[in-house]
Amino acid sequence: MTKGCLFMRRILVTGGAGFLGSHLCRRLLTEGHDVLCVDNFYTGTRNNILPLLSNPHFEVLRHNITEPLKVEVDEIYNLASPASPVHYQNRPVQTTITNVHGSINVLDLAVRLGKVKVFQASTSEVYGDPAIHPQVEDYWGNVNPIGPRACYDEGKRCAETLFFDYWRQYELPIKVARIFNTYGPNMCLNDGRVVSNFIVQALKGEPITIYGDGSQTRSFCYVDDLIEGFIRMMATDRDVTGPINLGNPNEITIKELAQKIIEMTGAKSQLICKSLPADDPKQRKPDITKAKHVLNWAPKVSIEDGLTKTIHYFEKILEM
Repeated sequence: MTKGCLFMRRILVTGGAGFLGSHLCRRLLTEGHDVLCVDNFYTGTRNNILPLLSNPHFEVLRHNITEPLKVEVDEIYNLASPASPVHYQNRPVQTTITNVHGSINVLDLAVRLGKVKVFQASTSEVYGDPAIHPQVEDYWGNVNPIGPRACYDEGKRCAETLFFDYWRQYELPIKVARIFNTYGPNMCLNDGRVVSNFIVQALKGEPITIYGDGSQTRSFCYVDDLIEGFIRMMATDRDVTGPINLGNPNEITIKELAQKIIEMTGAKSQLICKSLPADDPKQRKPDITKAKHVLNWAPKVSIEDGLTKTIHYFEKILEM
């Protein structure tokens, strides 16, 4: 993909002050676009977008997308939703509302603006605790609809339904990506995600908490690789709707990840095992065949290089 753009667009990024949203805003500005960042700052922070505020092509609007948006833009990326269990389980009703009502408001906006292209940041959580491995896009998932994770899992599943219904009913150009575990700078210090948890505990010299026996697996994608996938997907032809998996297929156990972080930080932390949370997936690994074929995309950043950058970020945060 070329770094420059053929023409400047005004692009809306909902959840733009969040972990992924802030990286996407930065990338879009680098490509020469005007960026409107919309966030209610429940999980996003101004620190994430602080380096962008001096850019004359960057604008911030404090707004909750559960209320209709009245803005003029050329493209929309919908990233607004709590994404870590700590945050979405703390406010489960609001999480579901954000994913359902928020998606409706974003989609209605796209229709009103003349059917502009709209991207939905979906999630691998739509697969639940998968019965097939690795996960392919045509797998319908194994989700507990009444469990503590359901507000996020089912909220995202319903959002996908809405996107495809708007595509069928209104011929709205949509792009749906299913995001697998992602890490990197701008993650929240206390968001409960495994990478940030382990790094912070190691840097503080605290015991590293593993839920379960550590044999469960995840596939971790560095944030820059993921954002490249977003950009490539948004640039596809109208008939490419997704869903398309975006993630790193290199699988690692949670225990191996903890040991790697201990080694890279030079920590003396011990591992402590606690009970596995309800409905926590035992395996998570994307099949990215479609992303390779349709987007010519695959992750490039190794787990070692990605963790080095992420550890450096948290070192600076903890020094403040």
